[in-house]
Amino acid sequence: MQRAVVVGGGVAGLAAARDLADAGCDVLLLEATDRAGGKLRRGEVAGVTVDVGAEAMIHRRPEGVDLARELGLPIVHPTGATSRVWTRGALRRLPRTLMGAPLDLEELEETGILGEEGMVRARHQLLPQPDDDASVGELVATRFGDEVVDRLVEPLLGGVYAGQARHISATAAVPQLVDLIARPEFVLPPAPADAAPVFAGVDGGMWRLAEALEADLHGRPGVEVRHGATVTAIRRTNGGFAVGTSDGEETAELLVVATPAPPAARLLSDVAPAAADELLQVCYASVALVTLAFRADDGGVREALDVGASGFLVPPVDGRQVKASTFSFAKWAWVRAAGEEQGLLVLRTSLGRFGEQATLQVPDDQLVQASLADLAAATGLTATPVDAVVQRWGGGLPQYWVGHLDRVARVRAAVARVPGLAVCGAAYDGVGVPATIGSAHRAVAELLGARSS
Repeated sequence: MQRAVVVGGGVAGLAAARDLADAGCDVLLLEATDRAGGKLRRGEVAGVTVDVGAEAMIHRRPEGVDLARELGLPIVHPTGATSRVWTRGALRRLPRTLMGAPLDLEELEETGILGEEGMVRARHQLLPQPDDDASVGELVATRFGDEVVDRLVEPLLGGVYAGQARHISATAAVPQLVDLIARPEFVLPPAPADAAPVFAGVDGGMWRLAEALEADLHGRPGVEVRHGATVTAIRRTNGGFAVGTSDGEETAELLVVATPAPPAARLLSDVAPAAADELLQVCYASVALVTLAFRADDGGVREALDVGASGFLVPPVDGRQVKASTFSFAKWAWVRAAGEEQGLLVLRTSLGRFGEQATLQVPDDQLVQASLADLAAATGLTATPVDAVVQRWGGGLPQYWVGHLDRVARVRAAVARVPGLAVCGAAYDGVGVPATIGSAHRAVAELLGARSS
């Protein structure tokens, strides 16, 4: 029986450990912090348990919902509440777009998101001719103009990557956009009548997926999940790998590195130096999430918040401090139900984009006050929250800059030259939960396939 070590206990590491255990390996998962799950984490605000990390996953990509169902978790979908864009002094309805590229210019004009000159430019469409990889911002600006990028693409990409539209690779982040943007008619094919919802969650919170994964691993013979185990070095041995940790050294025939790019680069510097050099080029953005609970019956709270909106996005060009707010009580029925037991409405704000780390280097209470100030300006909310919780994700989101797919291919080629080694995580094939799980499935399948050939 082969022994495998997985470094990193985020959702990718947990999924990789499960796949290895399914294949009959003895597995040791090493996680440096006191909990597994990575960006899937629970918190408590005013006695209500909520997500303080990722709150949803793409439903039309199957890896996330399939894994949740295998673990016996109930899948839920967002309510019919719709999102807004807070721009040009008002909360405006978000029109139909493909990551900000407008699908209906009449609808866009009705929202008032663009000014008069911006609408004239959007209608005067120029077809881009992408040959190589290009940024999302470059493609959309060529076709629809800069204001579409500034007021639609930027806030939408900011919500996914906390990144900048003119750096993010279109082929890596929105490949469907590349296929459509150069066509005379920028139209999505109609969705079938029985099309699945775009997004899904887990009833009670996405954090349950991580905890169920870890519980599943704990219940398997030959599998150990070890917290507080910082991996300090990796070296090759005759039979595989020696993994140095804060507690000593572990050996294994198979090794999966499932950490973010910077620590992966450090750990791979001796065993796969070409891969390490490439991973050092992957930049990350830091963000903070502020979760707030308001007494529903306090004056003006329902009038300001319970208006059928699921929240709002904020274009950076408007100079606000928050980049988005999710009205969690309106977006998820389970959050509303949990809050109603105590008469609360729970929502959260997000702060921080790539290059804005300095704005987050303030005490928690300043992030709370910044969130309250922007909520007041956007919605008229003046009530004092019952409770507030700040969750920081330092270096939490990898940036898929132009050239990302080629870089990932070079990383994987370098890793493949080291028998028994694989990498996975959000730095490679997508930052969402399904993509991250998919990267784990791919890593283990390639690892075991190469080992058996």
